[in-house]
Amino acid sequence: MSSLAGKVAFVAGASRGIGAAVAQELARAGAAVAVAARSESEGRVAGTIHAVAQRITEEGGRALAVACDVTDEASVDAAVAATVAEFGGIDILVANAGVLWLGPIESTPLKRWQLCLDVNLTGVFLVTKAIVPHMRSRGGGSMIAVTTTGVGMTDRGSNAYWVSKSAVERLYLGLAADLRADNIAVNCVSPTRVVLTEGWQAAGGRDIPPEMVEPPETMAAAVALLARQDGTGITGTVECSENVLAQRQSR
Repeated sequence: MSSLAGKVAFVAGASRGIGAAVAQELARAGAAVAVAARSESEGRVAGTIHAVAQRITEEGGRALAVACDVTDEASVDAAVAATVAEFGGIDILVANAGVLWLGPIESTPLKRWQLCLDVNLTGVFLVTKAIVPHMRSRGGGSMIAVTTTGVGMTDRGSNAYWVSKSAVERLYLGLAADLRADNIAVNCVSPTRVVLTEGWQAAGGRDIPPEMVEPPETMAAAVALLARQDGTGITGTVECSENVLAQRQSR
């Protein structure tokens, strides 16, 4: 597999959990990484963009901590502009920022429903919209949205989180067709099992049997593989992490 040396990655939702693991993995592969999220100081949920950026630089990588509220277009545009100013462009987008709400529809407050749509869907739209022109100017790139296997679990009912992620998958499947001519790969990837992130635990996620737990490093490895793609490679797919890695091993 090729190195990501010379590439620039923008990872949204990178202050903890899957996003932090992805940012560190991309940096180890040689990419300069914009560690983007709202968390600039420690709060109720552990993790900050500055701590993740520091871990990357301590390992010899290049990182920039950029404050970014994905629900605010001006904030997104400023974060993207800061990344381009620092690193010269953007080749990889990982749209990972998200909020969790798994309650049944009839007991979901409107504010929770709207928050899931604002962060999980509109946030992906805004970072994607802002970064497409920069990838075009670089002659291609790779966009990856983090989703969930819950999208397909219709037999288990419905909730705001799964609905918002389902819309992201439709957005990215259509976008793959739109951007193929620009040599930009567009894919979605979800954990195969459950990643016990800090957000999951803070939201009161239920106990998960050990065999159903997936380390965030598995997702990071899958994202790193997709980050190496462009419009001539893997694009227009919705994959689970372990399937992505199995495809790599079979080649």
